[in-house]
Amino acid sequence: MNNTTKAFRGEILHFLSDPAKDNDNAHQYFEDGVLVVTDGLVEAVGPASEVLSTLPSSVEVKEHKDGLLVPGFIDTHIHYPQTEIIGSYGEQLLEWLDTYTFPTESQFGDSEFAKPRAQFFLDQLMSNGTTTALVFGTVHPESVDAFFEQAEQMNVRMICGKVMMDRNAPDNLTDTPQTSYDESKALIEKWHGKGRLHYAVTPRFAPTSTSEQLHKAGELLKEYPDVFMHTHLSENKNECAWVGELFPECENYLDVYDQHGLLSKRSVFAHGIHLCDSEYERLRDTDSSLSYCPTSNLFLGSGLFDLKKAEEYNVDVGLGTDVGGGTSFSQLQTLNEAYKIQQLRGEKLTAMKSFFLATLGGAQALDLDDKIGNFAKGKEADFVVLDYNSTDLMRVRMNKTKDINERLFVLSIIGDDRSVKETYVMGELTHDRDNKKKSAL
Repeated sequence: MNNTTKAFRGEILHFLSDPAKDNDNAHQYFEDGVLVVTDGLVEAVGPASEVLSTLPSSVEVKEHKDGLLVPGFIDTHIHYPQTEIIGSYGEQLLEWLDTYTFPTESQFGDSEFAKPRAQFFLDQLMSNGTTTALVFGTVHPESVDAFFEQAEQMNVRMICGKVMMDRNAPDNLTDTPQTSYDESKALIEKWHGKGRLHYAVTPRFAPTSTSEQLHKAGELLKEYPDVFMHTHLSENKNECAWVGELFPECENYLDVYDQHGLLSKRSVFAHGIHLCDSEYERLRDTDSSLSYCPTSNLFLGSGLFDLKKAEEYNVDVGLGTDVGGGTSFSQLQTLNEAYKIQQLRGEKLTAMKSFFLATLGGAQALDLDDKIGNFAKGKEADFVVLDYNSTDLMRVRMNKTKDINERLFVLSIIGDDRSVKETYVMGELTHDRDNKKKSAL
């Protein structure tokens, strides 16, 4: 080990697989553990009694008491241009777009407007312990440039794309099949694979793209098979009916995307609430993933996601905040709502499954589990320190817990950004709750 090695001691939890499949074998928990990071990558993780003896005396060991170290949270669906409309009143999906989303997004063609908002957005992610996200830009290439410029400076693993939208939207937010292809291609060439950045081909959703534009999106995926595809699917019943009217030749909503070549291992479909069995089968057969967005599903009145059905069909599921239709950047608050949704469905969401969804599950959904998601040797050392004493209520409640399962559950129900004490990216501190700078926005 060299002088770029660091060690972090405390209670540590990470996942090796899905707890719904492998139960207690799915995770590793160290009541007194040590995470060793060398040159930004995980060198080792294990019990302090074993790991400390392997460290040279020159390695500094940072201790974290009364808290828990977990891999950085992964947000599989979020809109950075919608940050400033979070918590806007009273609409369901289609009205939400017209009333709030489109007027806000129209401003992001100005890079000087977009840059501070991209930075604010990224700072919000860090303060909530989210170290990787799959992000919508706007139709403007400038919005994506602004986002990637700020993300590159922070050395975070982020995915973003320019919205493709050539109909059923305001004129100042539409492109054409050809311009959307050309602008997306230029952004892929500029940003995809640069540092820790990835590009996502991003048709907003089927109603705002013609068949010609969706075919252009499919062409991009063929030309660049390692880029991502990010869109919406079956979020709202009126939306689903609209898709049926616009694409009568397709069997169902997912089939619209399927007929245009948009299903693959790096395709992520946000929501997927109102799916039929054949759609789950097709998602499974193409290794496509779903992003479960509990806070926005409830806030916009969209419906209750069927997590059990996705598990039965072996479809990868990640967790999404879906800001600004979603109501919090916090994955802990998102898990709060996910638990309640499963309760309403008469099902249980365990604390272990919750934290799997927010970490390794998200990495698997994004096909990035070779790089992030847990503390396996060689993975990128993105992680979060959660504070068991973040509020008086949290402290008092934690005093009544008996084991890690109970502590995780309490974090997921009454935790929020205050519970995130520190966030690390590639082993470097990027957020310190107790020494946080005030936002310039």
